[in-house]
Amino acid sequence: MQFDQVVRTRPADAALAAVVGALVVTAAASGDGTTPLDYTLIGIGSLTLAAYRDAPRAVLAITTATTTGYVVHAHPGTLSALPVLSAVHTAARAGHRGVAALAGAVFLAGFVATGPGTREAVERTLLLAGWFLCALVTGLADRNWRAYLRQTEQRALEAERTREEAALRRAGEERLRIARELHDSLTHSISIVKLQAGVAVHLARKRGEEVPPALLAIQEASGEAMRELRATLEVLRTDEPTGTPALLVERARAAGLAVDLRVTGEERPLAATVDRAAYRIVQEALTNAARHAGPAKVTVEIAYAPSELTIGVHDDGVARLSRPPTPGIGLTGMSERVTALGGTLRAAPRAEGGFSVRAELPLEAPEEAR
Repeated sequence: MQFDQVVRTRPADAALAAVVGALVVTAAASGDGTTPLDYTLIGIGSLTLAAYRDAPRAVLAITTATTTGYVVHAHPGTLSALPVLSAVHTAARAGHRGVAALAGAVFLAGFVATGPGTREAVERTLLLAGWFLCALVTGLADRNWRAYLRQTEQRALEAERTREEAALRRAGEERLRIARELHDSLTHSISIVKLQAGVAVHLARKRGEEVPPALLAIQEASGEAMRELRATLEVLRTDEPTGTPALLVERARAAGLAVDLRVTGEERPLAATVDRAAYRIVQEALTNAARHAGPAKVTVEIAYAPSELTIGVHDDGVARLSRPPTPGIGLTGMSERVTALGGTLRAAPRAEGGFSVRAELPLEAPEEAR
């Protein structure tokens, strides 16, 4: 949970716990024989509900124990079950349905044991059992609904990312088509103009005639046009990254992400394939950190060794070992790049919290990487 969400939910949780406690205390005050011990048990069982987001099972255990103790001691009415009902609902919502059902059964056993075996007592017990069943079912329904919303959001993000990649692929195909058209339509014509101008200049000089300035200008301009056209075709035909991991870090900082870059070892030029893979790994890891880590600090580590390049991107965000992420297109593509170079990749939550990407890329000679 991010910090701004915590700021909004904490007061609401405390207010809810206070309302539950106030209702039970009011009902207890209207009865006879309520002691300070009973009020203490009610207060503990109700106010503990404020922590249900962080420790739903602990809250369920404390609330069930204190409220059951109050029921056994004071023999109150059905409203005394309100704290346990709330705890059962929140525990089921967190996925602990078995523990929630057991807590409800424990409270009902205590409630039945304190009352006389009259028809009214049986009806009250059955009513409470129905309430507990509703609390359990609604908690499970809310959990399933939130899981559905998360899946829908994830599918929407994946669909958006897929559309972006498809657009990039179409743009690359269009660049190649334009490059082919320019090559087919212009390169031949400009080459002919340059060749004919060169022949005319050569013949004029061979005959001892003065070369017309216009002819020299045509020869020079056609040569310059050929160089510019080659450069343009090179740009259109390549889809290589332009920049370095250091530039990616600067861009991420400018976008508001707290990033620290650490480079160790002897920095040196890399083979094109390794350099390209390193750039893409850092780019994808920073993108994922910006999207999923929340207000986290990110560290980018690049270590040059004699035989390998190690890249690490670590954040202290919201990822946890108990909730491993589902690999998406980005992580899959990252893994494919590393595997193609014979390296290893580890991308997973860290034990101390946050997410870590670590890639080890074997270094190749520049001749082998071409």
